[in-house]
Amino acid sequence: MKFSTLLTILVLFSTPIFTFGQTNTTHPLPELLVSNSGKKIKNVSSWEKKRRKELIDLYETHVYGTFPKEEIEIRHEVTSTDENALGGKAIQKNIIIHFIKERDTVKADLLIYLPKKVKQPAPLFLGLNFFGNHSVHLDKNIPLPKGFIRDNPAFYIFNNTATDKSRGVRTNRWSIERILDRGYGIATMHYGDFAPDNPTKFQEGIYKLLAKEQLKNTGAIAAWSYGLSAAMDYLVKDNSIDNNKIAVFGHSRLGKAALWAGALDERFAMVISNDSGCGGAALFRRDVGEDIEAINRIFPHWFTPEFHKYAEKEEELPVDQHMLLALIAPRPVYVGSAEQDVNADPYGEYLSLYHANPAYELYGFNTLPSESLPELNKPLLSEMQGYHIRGGAHDMARFDWESYMDFADGHFK
Repeated sequence: MKFSTLLTILVLFSTPIFTFGQTNTTHPLPELLVSNSGKKIKNVSSWEKKRRKELIDLYETHVYGTFPKEEIEIRHEVTSTDENALGGKAIQKNIIIHFIKERDTVKADLLIYLPKKVKQPAPLFLGLNFFGNHSVHLDKNIPLPKGFIRDNPAFYIFNNTATDKSRGVRTNRWSIERILDRGYGIATMHYGDFAPDNPTKFQEGIYKLLAKEQLKNTGAIAAWSYGLSAAMDYLVKDNSIDNNKIAVFGHSRLGKAALWAGALDERFAMVISNDSGCGGAALFRRDVGEDIEAINRIFPHWFTPEFHKYAEKEEELPVDQHMLLALIAPRPVYVGSAEQDVNADPYGEYLSLYHANPAYELYGFNTLPSESLPELNKPLLSEMQGYHIRGGAHDMARFDWESYMDFADGHFK
């Protein structure tokens, strides 16, 4: 463990997080509004036509890799609709997404709940889940997943297979009734349908449809992000969903996927990252929390192999995560952190959002006013940016959901 990381942990247990750690970065951040050729980006046109494309290329090459989606045909099959789900509170839909290449097919399950009390079309949150669609609610009309599920004895998941006993084991992270009560729909898919979260099995998902040559510059996050866009292909065509008011969100590693999906797919009207940490919202160029060496050692399958070259060489990486958040401009973006989530470097998550300011200022928006970490449990908002640091640990809590829906209310309603 790095000395600075240990010091941060000691400070955390002695003082509130918002009073410590106002150190910016170990190394200077790469310039957001300077092109690869050294030309300053001064207007929206140059940003959209030149710099934005450059940054996406850099992320695809050095961090997340690419997914050659053009070679895969996508079909959506609505398998069931319940007009009186959850005691009459919701409309439930189950959709199978078919990924087809020649004679091979891979399937993913998409679960949707829409509020009955809201005049359709409804705004909606889309996010991936960790343990299968059935884990987000006790509703027995949710089909059990058939693919690879990470083992978790506490959740009655053994031999990478879902069981009926694992229904609703993650309801604490999915405030579905509350989301519906506030007038939003919620849609989710199991991330393992696209790439099993296992270094030896991650290419057994949709990567099975690609040639070996196409697998050299990719990783699991690219597949998870692609899955979110594949779901979006269906959502924008469903007349009961407002296709101009769909927010993509994710927690932890799935927050990384949500940010990358939101950067690539501009159909997402809002992007939300919850405790996404290293490779998500947190800056790489800080000597705090998880770093590139650690994340690649523990999860070697998440990123492109090129990313491994920057272990203990963060300063040589041509991008940093303020650039990822800037790619979401001019759409709204919200970053949530947790006080005890030292590994995710909450201050580094906030700094990414702050240093994305120049991209939003190109569009004429007011931005975050200070580098100082906001006060605990008090969301800080600018016109298109939101941030909070709540008490507690690495989790998706009720406070997070309420803050994200408050932010969405300001943009969607």
